[in-house]
Amino acid sequence: MHIDLTLAVAGALVGLLVGLTGMGGGALLTPLLVLFFHVAPLAAISSDLVTSLVMKPVGAAVHLRRRTVQTGLLRWLALGSVPAAFAGAWVIGRVGHSAHVQSTLKIVIGIALLGSLSCTVLRAVIDRRGASGRTDGPLVVRPGRTIAIGVLGGFAVGMTSVGAGSLIIALLLLAYPRLSPKQLVGTDIVQAIPLVASAALGHLLFGEVRLSITASLLVGALPAVYLGARLSAQAPAALTRPVIAAVLLASALALLRVPTPILVVAVVATGLGIWQLGRGISATKEPAALELPVLTRG
Repeated sequence: MHIDLTLAVAGALVGLLVGLTGMGGGALLTPLLVLFFHVAPLAAISSDLVTSLVMKPVGAAVHLRRRTVQTGLLRWLALGSVPAAFAGAWVIGRVGHSAHVQSTLKIVIGIALLGSLSCTVLRAVIDRRGASGRTDGPLVVRPGRTIAIGVLGGFAVGMTSVGAGSLIIALLLLAYPRLSPKQLVGTDIVQAIPLVASAALGHLLFGEVRLSITASLLVGALPAVYLGARLSAQAPAALTRPVIAAVLLASALALLRVPTPILVVAVVATGLGIWQLGRGISATKEPAALELPVLTRG
């Protein structure tokens, strides 16, 4: 099997961001494959999900050891995300093979990336307003809203491979604002394992997985995601978020065929805006990322 070194470098970059921030897998890798490596959208989604299935447990093991995972949320998220991810993969696998649908799928991925970017901005705003207000005490788990988050995120991942990090993290932050960024990252990476496994199985059955692409990506992604997870406690969100937001926007606008001058202005403005928000967050001391006691309330 041929290993493409440029794909390995791309996998390393994405793996590092996944380990650092809990997001960036499908949101970065799928458009990267489509735009720069000219992989068909359905094949890019399918190959990305199989890559993520192997990559996620590496980062998850680090976060579990560091106790940055809220285990009380995991089963409720999986209850919604696992069947929804398989359903999303089945839907896109049934309709996504024709040339017309492949072209439309680029637009769908672009729209999903814009939604992911909106979640990133919202997360930064909430972090800035709420970081100083986090207090000790039990985490009250709401099963209904947690399952709903899993369903929304799972279906999005199955359809587009986008959402396992950015969308679910943002929705968890809305539902549980007391979770620290480290807890959000750790919890999201662990819950993404059954989610991505379900979506990857669906794409192996109904999609278009290219094992040569997957193998090349994993050569770079596996060591990089481990390194990123190890560094996540020291990674400044004020630096990583503007970079990810700018890449998300650039990818989305390129897929939607927005003229280059507009794309450049929008990307620079978004990156600067997120950086400004991040400066306010970094000035607030974050509480220790120990797992909170859990109460379950319907």
